[in-house]
Amino acid sequence: MTDLILDQKTIRPPWLIEAKALARLAGPMALAQLAQMAILTTDVLLIGRFSEEALASVTIGNAVYYFAWLIGNGPASAVSPMVAQILGARPRDRAHVRAAVRMSLWTAVLISIPMLAVLLNARWILLHLGQQPELAKGAGVFVAVLCFGLPFTMGFQVLRNFTAALGKPGAALWVMLASIVFNAIVGWTLIFGHFGFPRLGLVGSGIATAGSAVFAFFAMLVVIWLTPSVRAYRIFRRFHIPVRPKFVEVLRLGLPMGLAMIFEAMLFNTMTLVMGSFGMTPVAAHQITLNVASITFMIPLGIGMAATVRVGLAAGRNDMVGARRAGFTAAVMATGFAAVCGLIMALFGRQIASLYVGVPEIIELTATLLIVAAAFQVFDSLQVVGVLSLRGLKDARASMILAGVSYWLAGAPVSIGLGVLLGWRGLGVWIGLAFGLAVAAAAMGARFMWLTRRTA
Repeated sequence: MTDLILDQKTIRPPWLIEAKALARLAGPMALAQLAQMAILTTDVLLIGRFSEEALASVTIGNAVYYFAWLIGNGPASAVSPMVAQILGARPRDRAHVRAAVRMSLWTAVLISIPMLAVLLNARWILLHLGQQPELAKGAGVFVAVLCFGLPFTMGFQVLRNFTAALGKPGAALWVMLASIVFNAIVGWTLIFGHFGFPRLGLVGSGIATAGSAVFAFFAMLVVIWLTPSVRAYRIFRRFHIPVRPKFVEVLRLGLPMGLAMIFEAMLFNTMTLVMGSFGMTPVAAHQITLNVASITFMIPLGIGMAATVRVGLAAGRNDMVGARRAGFTAAVMATGFAAVCGLIMALFGRQIASLYVGVPEIIELTATLLIVAAAFQVFDSLQVVGVLSLRGLKDARASMILAGVSYWLAGAPVSIGLGVLLGWRGLGVWIGLAFGLAVAAAAMGARFMWLTRRTA
């Protein structure tokens, strides 16, 4: 392949064309992720105004719910590379796309059933994990209501990934923006008892959040119906008929994807508990730093999600040169953004921390951790683009193993060793987290290079 190709009577480098295609997909995806964070933030702000105990209960309850969400989100994520590879190989193949989406929706329902049983026993689980009885009771009440939104949340994720693979990422963005408004109005009404409704507190918060999941799912169906190019796939045609090969493929790809996400989430949750053992100041600085890093991470995550589609389309047409170009272009875009954010964190750490708290000790420690977070950002961007590019190649099992090794055989030991054994406390924990992400980034990148080597 020559270094230059003809595009609309203008000679443009292939990487520039790829960057534009990635940006068109990544922008709405990243904004949708930010919108999802806005929904969670709204929940925290509303219930925090109700009572401190209710806020603590919701925080604990969300940790249990998040575990179930991660398990279900793996199979929901499998639809994106499946559809992308189908369309890459056969752009007019609606039947196989429909079967992939249908079986992904089946999986969302089937996985939600045992997860509902687990979530309905959240109080019992939390009591046996040593949580305070009152907090466990409140969290149990909250999760018992919230859990009924889980199947709809999983269904929305399937539809969102389906439309993104078709090059229509804006559909989910508009639905998420509407969901923010829905969640805020219903939450405010039911938590505090406005417009003649009873003051429900925790129950009201659970109803609002679960209701927003139901709203998002059906709103997504409406958007699909209103979009002729997407409606043409008729994803609910013969919905009751199973397609065994696609069902098996959803599980084969999706379960390792879910486990890989759990490995990472467990590392960060464990390190939060370790930070808590150091006292209030370290755990507060940790949470602030993590929140800042999570917000800026949404852009690289959106780029990575776009890479799944672009790599999948290239892999479907057996174009490993195009797949490698898509992955590498995404990595450059994501790390470039992360480097800019990291520089801001390192230079203006105190100013950023002071937006959250006014305690000098917490501000100083947060500023120190944000310096480490600057490098953390770059490694995190590289690893997320790496793992999501591997998804586009349907390489789920190996990336799951690499994630487990990177986070638990590299990151966790360094965090414990530096933070606890050497007494570096919060700084040591964050260096360990950054190291784990660096190992993951190197491992995922090497794996992607290996798999795309054949014709590159």
